Amino acid sequence: MTLKQLVYFLAVADTGRFVQAAAEVRIAQPTLSRQIQSLEDDLGETLFTRGHDHVTLTAAGDTLLPLARRIVADVETARLEIAELAGLRRGRLRVGATPSLCVGVLADVLAVFHASYPGISLQIREGGSQDLVAALEDGQIDLALVIHQQDRVGPTGRSGAPGLSPLRLSPVLREELVAISAAGGQAGLDEALGDHAGIVELARHPLVVNRPGYELREVVLSACAAAGVTPRIAVEGGEMDAVLRMVEAGLGVAIVPSLVLTGRHGLHITRLDGSGWTHRTIALAHRTDVAPTRAADAFRETLLAVLARTSRTGGLPPGVRFIHP
Repeated sequence: MTLKQLVYFLAVADTGRFVQAAAEVRIAQPTLSRQIQSLEDDLGETLFTRGHDHVTLTAAGDTLLPLARRIVADVETARLEIAELAGLRRGRLRVGATPSLCVGVLADVLAVFHASYPGISLQIREGGSQDLVAALEDGQIDLALVIHQQDRVGPTGRSGAPGLSPLRLSPVLREELVAISAAGGQAGLDEALGDHAGIVELARHPLVVNRPGYELREVVLSACAAAGVTPRIAVEGGEMDAVLRMVEAGLGVAIVPSLVLTGRHGLHITRLDGSGWTHRTIALAHRTDVAPTRAADAFRETLLAVLARTSRTGGLPPGVRFIHP
């Protein structure tokens, strides 16, 4: 088994076609086919089921896929680490973040980082914490800002199961969850929300909730279940920006992190009565089985410095505080 064969294997798995995969890796299609056949011979298993114009992974191919991604990603990390020894004049940094952070403080951190290291290519991946943890474990990103909940994202990864990359999570922010509704008129609500409300009161109003995969969605539905109420869901399936806009349009109430409300003047904010579920911690996650690149270390330092300075000057949104030691 060679690294080149694994690259070819991933190209075929991602495209589903030998011809298209050969074009992507810039070799002749017969050469790619021979390399895949050689890999299958070496492993003693067929990796693809060949169709007329499309191929699919076999059980053996499904098993190899995540391992191949990590191997190829780790080799690429090694190459980038050597290139970065020149003083971070070039390289790449792949950062994952939840949608609330992407529309919040992350842009300020990236601006400072880019000004300090303009030669480092920045790649941002937006998604839910569970998706970001999976990408981190697979070597597809270098760092991730995720929601730190022990029952969801523990220090050993998605479930702590053997074979998954161990992760270290360093808390950086503590944020409050709040209910929002349209300011002025409260269209779509039976009655206007006050300054404080509990989950039972909120459940009497139509709710706007994120798509499945958002931790926030699960938190809200779990809080309703714990209170013994059934939510009236008016709209579901949106990303964070879409949820905010739908609430502004009067479609219902939503529960969102206070971090996303900067500059949103068309919303009425209601503090949540309750404990435990009304606050959450944001942590910086990275793998412990792979040494961080110099760019990753530099980003971590920049992140902490920007958040500390923003906290000292009162620039963090209400309900958000810097908690790193």
